[in-house]
Amino acid sequence: MNRPSTQIMNVPFSKWTFVQTLEHLSDMLEHASHRPHPYHLITANPEIVMKYQTDSELRTIMDEADLITPDGSGIVLASRWQGDPIAERVTGCDLLIGLLEQGNRQGWSFYFLGADEHTSQLAVDKITAQYSRVRIAGRHHGFFQAGEEDTIIADIAAAQPDVLVVALGAPAAEKWIYRHRAQLNAKMAFGVGGSLDIIAGKVKRAPLLWQRLHLEWLHRLLLQPSRWRRQLILPVFAMKTLITGRRVRS
Repeated sequence: MNRPSTQIMNVPFSKWTFVQTLEHLSDMLEHASHRPHPYHLITANPEIVMKYQTDSELRTIMDEADLITPDGSGIVLASRWQGDPIAERVTGCDLLIGLLEQGNRQGWSFYFLGADEHTSQLAVDKITAQYSRVRIAGRHHGFFQAGEEDTIIADIAAAQPDVLVVALGAPAAEKWIYRHRAQLNAKMAFGVGGSLDIIAGKVKRAPLLWQRLHLEWLHRLLLQPSRWRRQLILPVFAMKTLITGRRVRS
């Protein structure tokens, strides 16, 4: 399947729809040959795009990623301003649910790294209850010390998961995957932000209407007012992409 893409502030985003993306990932997992490191999926929002501009390590990671999907309405809107529209958001949370559903049919194995111990256990318990044919290769909370890291990596490598789900926050998850990619022994790895919090019921996702109105960011801000500093990046991103869009169209 040829992958159409478009660049938003030099970040190459896939233009595949959610269904097309899930189909590609499913095919890759079913027919993956031996790779020296996992297939690295990154779901990037405007905040990550802005960090890409100044963080050389993150820039290298994203430039070498196997696939980058538009995790945020801001990315979709920016693509429209540039005249090369992306059809829809393809978020980490939606992809995780989609992969679990497909994995339930195919018997895939998942390893979950991240969140606090209670949330990690609760999320895995709920996944086990809902997706009975998904194999839980292992799990570990995300509040580990540096001295524990080698043991965790060895545990993941021994488990050989089809999918390694890393919930350490962005871009910490992406950096962790990249730094240890040669040791992980997983077919695929990706960061999922706060998706385990959502699955565990710790955080409520915005209603569909808010999502369709591109207001999921506002819903999260109302539930978590402490995020306001992070949200300040959104108008900066909007201004930069608007200016870029005008240049492209002129």
